[in-house]
Amino acid sequence: MAYRILLMDDEPAICEITGILLKKLGYDPTIAFTGEETLEAFRKAREDGIPYDVIILDLTIPGGMGGREVVQIIRESDPDVKVLVSSGDLSDPAIVAFADYGFSGVLTKPYNKIGLDKAIKSVLSPGS
Repeated sequence: MAYRILLMDDEPAICEITGILLKKLGYDPTIAFTGEETLEAFRKAREDGIPYDVIILDLTIPGGMGGREVVQIIRESDPDVKVLVSSGDLSDPAIVAFADYGFSGVLTKPYNKIGLDKAIKSVLSPGS
């Protein structure tokens, strides 16, 4: 059974490319473009008894709910879920001190297949 990954990013190209990379790496990806879509997919998966193994949240969604807000809501219903924050702004406090914001790890942009796989595996099996 492939690990289920939920990816939130407002850039269609990033979603398309990352979806392809995740499939090539053997994961089962779901793509969401907004915080609301992400929360709905998260809730539905839990209700269906097939929760996501890892959630990747873009830190900033212009004009919408970004990773900071989404992770807080997700943590209220599942404090143990693995959530990666994704951003190209490495100076943002939510990247520098990701755990303080409820994230399990960081996926820095731009990322490639190896970096993506490494970030996911780092939260799936900490210490490896």
